[in-house]
Amino acid sequence: MSATEDAPTPVAATGSGDGPGTDRPALRKVLAPMHIWALGVGIVLVGEFMGWNFAVEKGGMYGALVACWVVGLLYTCIVMINSEVTSAIPAAGGQYAQAKHTVGPLMAFNVGLYLTLAYTMLEAANANVMSALLTALSGLLGSEQELSPYPFAVLAILALAFLNYRGVFASLTLNLVITAFAFATILVLFVGLQAWSPSAELDLAGLAGDVTNALPYGWIGVIAAFQFGMWFYLGIEGTAQAAEECRSAPRSVPLGSLAGIMTLIIAASLTWYVCAGTLPWHYLGTAITPLFDAALVSGQGVLVVLLLLGTLCATLASANGCINDASRAWFSMGRDRYLPEWFGAVHPRYHTPFRAIVFLVPVAIAFALLPVVLDEPTLLSTVITFSILSGLLMYSFMGPSFMRFRKLWPLGTIARAYTLPLHPAPAIALLALSAVVFFATFLGYGVALLSILSFYLLASIWFVLRRYKYVRRGAQFTADLPRPQGY
Repeated sequence: MSATEDAPTPVAATGSGDGPGTDRPALRKVLAPMHIWALGVGIVLVGEFMGWNFAVEKGGMYGALVACWVVGLLYTCIVMINSEVTSAIPAAGGQYAQAKHTVGPLMAFNVGLYLTLAYTMLEAANANVMSALLTALSGLLGSEQELSPYPFAVLAILALAFLNYRGVFASLTLNLVITAFAFATILVLFVGLQAWSPSAELDLAGLAGDVTNALPYGWIGVIAAFQFGMWFYLGIEGTAQAAEECRSAPRSVPLGSLAGIMTLIIAASLTWYVCAGTLPWHYLGTAITPLFDAALVSGQGVLVVLLLLGTLCATLASANGCINDASRAWFSMGRDRYLPEWFGAVHPRYHTPFRAIVFLVPVAIAFALLPVVLDEPTLLSTVITFSILSGLLMYSFMGPSFMRFRKLWPLGTIARAYTLPLHPAPAIALLALSAVVFFATFLGYGVALLSILSFYLLASIWFVLRRYKYVRRGAQFTADLPRPQGY
């Protein structure tokens, strides 16, 4: 039986600006905790296969490990905050929906834009990397003619967008399968190299001996490594985007998100350990696919094939999850009239935000192909940096927003499926760690940071002058919570 046949009947959508009781198709509630896990881990796991290792170039082996665990603390705070707020405000758009309920329209517009562009840029980067991997694979299989990467990138985005168009259950079930396989390949590599026994395959002399190799640039290098330490976890916050499509969001989002961050911390630690023991730090700091390279060094054909497939699956899962999350944020803003209401439509048969999905396809394709068309490989790093900085801007908002959430609805006033412990320590820690990562990013990409801030400032001015008048603040309060003053 298909997902559309066995799913419960959706309720009518509200909060679109037309007032309660509007009879129109709504998103379908079909997702379970395993789908939330697949969405969060699926977007992120590609960072274990590539990207994180540039932290080694900045801070050495130890610097990358410190970045892995400190940034892991940052994302643990994010996941715990998301789990409490989303269980109380289970709406598509995730952090955007939280912002419109706790802060106000201007902040909500910016957060929605952060989410959409962060995931669309990450999707483009994934498609670009996937096309390069498939082109390289054709060479390994003996193809004498060099294949163009254009078709791979375009077809990957189109195929995943079509899958998302047809239904969230099918797309995230696919993510569950390929994400589980990609994670399993990391475990298989660890076992295949007998990594529990350093004397067997791994060479950790560089870490145990000369500290120059492990921490070559001192503590400033460690701080600079934080930017790339984000690759271990970037995107886990996207679990909140699917809250409105969960059978039980108060149960599914905390379970799936907390299981996801634990999975990623394990995967990140294993990845660092295996790569540190197989690859010289100078090479590891510039490698494109470090886990695959570690498999190549092992000389075991089975590991090489598995890690190549694992890298491809991780990239595919990340792109698929990005389409899901970006479209939900864009759809939610359209539904609330922050953008033209045309984007807030739900497909009458598939119950997906189909217009938002289709609209973002050419945007993703353009950014995926731009580095290749212009023959400017550095543009890919710019696209990735835009995604990272957009995420950082959102994280900076989450700490103060959560404090306001607790002020508006203190403990005991509303039902909470999950309660963040030690408040306000996690919110303060998130704000402080985000500031440190901002500083680390400024060290390497200061111009990009200032450019992105200017872009969002101009977007805010456009919203105030052109769209704010369409926002009906009372109608957009869709959470089953007491309304604070001002709504």
